[in-house]
Amino acid sequence: MSKHAEPAGATPASSYEQPSKWVGWIVFAAIMMFMLGCFHAIQGLVALLDDQKFLVAVSGLVVSADYAAWGWVHLIGGIIVALAGVSLLAGWLWARIVCVLAAFLSAIVSISFLEAAPIWSAIMVGLDIIIIWALIAHGAEIKQADMMGPPPR
Repeated sequence: MSKHAEPAGATPASSYEQPSKWVGWIVFAAIMMFMLGCFHAIQGLVALLDDQKFLVAVSGLVVSADYAAWGWVHLIGGIIVALAGVSLLAGWLWARIVCVLAAFLSAIVSISFLEAAPIWSAIMVGLDIIIIWALIAHGAEIKQADMMGPPPR
């Protein structure tokens, strides 16, 4: 039996720790955050470029809104959330923090809509809780997860 010398800095295949199944939820969270960010950015662009699309009678608005300010908030927030979703796949800590905050805000907003859409709001709160749990408890595992297959031997 011959022993092979491992290159400096290499991790032996036997010491490779398999990431848990929660990595799938982290990938789900990343894709959902990217999609959500893109949708909000598009909505912000529409509000900025053609605010006639969003005109509602004053009696139909819950809150009085300036469409330009609303558009900029959606555009900038959407870009940040989309970048966080993509960066989450790389295991960046700032992306985990932004995605947890976005899921938290989503849960709060969903709770406020329980009266209007109880089933959808409950589903959203449940998904937000799962995403928050996956990112907080298992978020570091995305760095060690090989998204292209098993570890090299």
